[in-house]
Amino acid sequence: MEAKHQTGLIWFNLDLRLIDNLTLIRAAKQCQQLVCCFIIDESWFKGNRYGLNGISEPRWRYIQQAIADLAASLQQHGQQLIIRKGQPTTEISTLISTLEIDAVYCSDDPGVYERRRWDTLVKRFPYISFERVSNHTLLTERELDFPLEDLPATYSAFRKRFEPLAETFPAGRALNRLSALPPMPQRTIPSNSVPFVEPSGYLKGGELAAHQHLNHYFDSNAPSRYKETRNALDNFADSTKLSAALALGNLSPRQVIDALRKYEQTQGANESTYWIAFELMWREYFHWYLRSYQEKVFKFSGIQGKKPATSFYPQRFAAWCKGQTPYPIVNACMHQLNQTGYMSNRGRQLVASCLIHELQLDWRYGAAYFEQQLIDYDVASNWGNWQYLAGVGADPRGSRRFNLDKQTQIYDPDGEFIKRWHGDQAVSQIDFTDAADWPLS
Repeated sequence: MEAKHQTGLIWFNLDLRLIDNLTLIRAAKQCQQLVCCFIIDESWFKGNRYGLNGISEPRWRYIQQAIADLAASLQQHGQQLIIRKGQPTTEISTLISTLEIDAVYCSDDPGVYERRRWDTLVKRFPYISFERVSNHTLLTERELDFPLEDLPATYSAFRKRFEPLAETFPAGRALNRLSALPPMPQRTIPSNSVPFVEPSGYLKGGELAAHQHLNHYFDSNAPSRYKETRNALDNFADSTKLSAALALGNLSPRQVIDALRKYEQTQGANESTYWIAFELMWREYFHWYLRSYQEKVFKFSGIQGKKPATSFYPQRFAAWCKGQTPYPIVNACMHQLNQTGYMSNRGRQLVASCLIHELQLDWRYGAAYFEQQLIDYDVASNWGNWQYLAGVGADPRGSRRFNLDKQTQIYDPDGEFIKRWHGDQAVSQIDFTDAADWPLS
């Protein structure tokens, strides 16, 4: 196909990969020259409305590893990743104007602020082409059998509609590969930021590491035991550990479903392998949930418009963040999160239940802290799950409250997890009898 644009700009965001990157493939086909860029948003390192300061060290380290890996992969294809740090619309505007860009490509991000920035650029440069490509989900909006305004109100209803569509993904569909990339224009803009990459970390970021982990996981028998082990609090092999790679787009969900289908063909399908697809569908649902409800996903009253009977107590919130609550299992989970940037699915449910029901705190502060800390932070899944647990989201049963003593007996009966992450030591570090700030009820 003959290129229809002279110089295109691909703005990488949730698609830090070359394989199965539909946005990059589209840009490569349509442009004679191509500029590749990643914008490090300066707001990541500033305080926000919840009194939190930027992103955590583990999360930033993981992002930097992914950026560096993408830059190295592009270099092998004769390209260069321009890394700019600043305000995204300002940086993209500078690139458009300076390099005479006539087409801009970006993966379709469901985030509210991200979509507003895109719309700002479209209005600012009405004479050039802007194209958002569905690149972060199993199905595109066109492939759904319902309009977004008719998104099913619950996951169960969504799954019944979506599951037959997802079954159409046979092994091999995801393997969209680049043959070549267009060259860079002779005139360019240098990077103003270069990631400092540390090799350490709970998980290593980047497409190469993600592929190695994907292959290692599906070369084992772990997928056949996933449903039985997924709630373990601390064992690395007990869950897929693919969420971080999916969050930054080091892997596409199509690649994961492709690997799963191949595994089922050779090793057999069972309830556990189905449950991996089940979790991918949850991720899919929250993506369209955010696309559909937008600002309501971040409101205290949620999509249901009902306010929880909670408030905000600074001392309680600080104790929860530091893992200094009266609940050892919660403390251990928070220590794990703060040190590694990771927490198990079960752990996330327990600490969220504690914040909302035991500490009676505004759920949005918990969601914002997860945004700061989690290396697998995904805006749609994170805020959608917190709404679900707070009873203001997609759960028809209302808020979910966990008995923390019972959960401890089930998931840490010998206290090994609490001991490993020092959950007991933190309990006495704060005075919880201060009724002025900690009115327990």
